[in-house]
Amino acid sequence: MKSSNSWMISAFVLAMGVVCIVFALSAGAQVETKTSVREGQSSQAARVEGGEILAVEGNDLLVKMEDGSIRHFENIPESAKATIDGRQLGVHDLKPGMKLQRTITTTTTPQIVTTVQTVTGKVWHITPPLSVILTLENGTNQSFKIPKDQKFSVNGQMVDAFGLKKGMVVTATKIVEVPASVISQQKSVRGTMPTPPPALPVDTPLLIAEGEPAAAPAAKEAPAAGSEATDAPAKPNSTTGGYLRFLGLGILLVIIVLVAARFARRKSRT
Repeated sequence: MKSSNSWMISAFVLAMGVVCIVFALSAGAQVETKTSVREGQSSQAARVEGGEILAVEGNDLLVKMEDGSIRHFENIPESAKATIDGRQLGVHDLKPGMKLQRTITTTTTPQIVTTVQTVTGKVWHITPPLSVILTLENGTNQSFKIPKDQKFSVNGQMVDAFGLKKGMVVTATKIVEVPASVISQQKSVRGTMPTPPPALPVDTPLLIAEGEPAAAPAAKEAPAAGSEATDAPAKPNSTTGGYLRFLGLGILLVIIVLVAARFARRKSRT
């Protein structure tokens, strides 16, 4: 007799195990879940940083920041663009000496994610306040844990787990609200070309002598020992030279006239 009872108990436990498996498999299909998102007011924060490009190597940049620090930007994507003097340039178009300014705009949007789970069924077994087994609309039984302070709608009235009776048709709703934040970032890079040196005016000499005046040319080499030093005659002034020539010519003519007159007087005496 004992063995017969043991066999029956084992069979009942096995059957309950199969029922529990069925409940678990059908749980997802019988609970209606709806999720909604409610967004709040977004806020934005902008951060600006700038610097001068020191070197470009592949997709890496070496930049001297405005605070004097040196930063190494690695693996810049090919899709990244910088607006330089109105032109869209990629990382391979950047040159040392260019000045960049990056603006990072962070947008934070608060959200409330609401999940509503609803189930309707007939009470098949109740273990208040821990769990309840409901017979669902498709005829299967499913076990549910009862959350603390859970209320059930029975014929339009709200009751707790202790107010449930076998055979009641109940509807239970579980609402979960989870706060969340959605954070997004937008980056924009602008810059300028290196400032070219100022152009020189057309009539400006390329080289300008500065400092002390040039030294006087070196004196002529001294004559060798035993030789007399002679000074080169000064070059006469062109006007003075002309007067001297005329004066000499006049004196010569006077002398010729005097000699001729003297010669004529001697001849007349003889």
